[in-house]
Amino acid sequence: MPPTVPAPISLAPRVVVFDYGEVISRPPSDADRAALLARAAVEADRFWPAYWAHREALDQGTASISEYWSAVAADVGADWNDLDVHELWAIDHRGWLSVDGGTLRVLHALAAGGTRLALLSNAGADFSGWLRSGSFSPLFERVFVSGELGMVKPHAPIYEHVIDELGISPGELVFIDNKSENVEGARAVGGDGHVFTDAAALEAWLRRLAA
Repeated sequence: MPPTVPAPISLAPRVVVFDYGEVISRPPSDADRAALLARAAVEADRFWPAYWAHREALDQGTASISEYWSAVAADVGADWNDLDVHELWAIDHRGWLSVDGGTLRVLHALAAGGTRLALLSNAGADFSGWLRSGSFSPLFERVFVSGELGMVKPHAPIYEHVIDELGISPGELVFIDNKSENVEGARAVGGDGHVFTDAAALEAWLRRLAA
């Protein structure tokens, strides 16, 4: 028997804003990571520090996909051509497309309870199509992508922008993210939040909040 949607969770007038990566999505699998390393032809201990070191510029929209991969290449001593970059981007992008069924169940419980939902992701503008058009996207009234806004978490302006666009007070913001610094960023502007570890802990926290 397929899993049922849990009982509704009503948090109105608060709005629950979800991060995407490693909250709604699963992290890239070992196979995904191995495929990216194989295509890059770089050892893991050199590749991953460079991969993450330049991510904020991509997420903020200040570096293009090509510029991002050029910066990574410079750090690891690679000489990737345009075709290499296209394929590295495609492998990397695909690795972030798997979604967590437990989190989706929580999202549906919130929606069933009439709770307003939005999504706020640190992601390049190239990811906005998936975030706005994936099967989960109708659950969200707004989708905010850092690469389109020129702002990133955990800095205050991006949370203030979300609060303003949603037409809520800071105290009505409930932010869910797997990184504690991003949740602290929401709290710093007057919101509340939960550091995501798994869907069961998130659901329990939301139900306590609703009570």
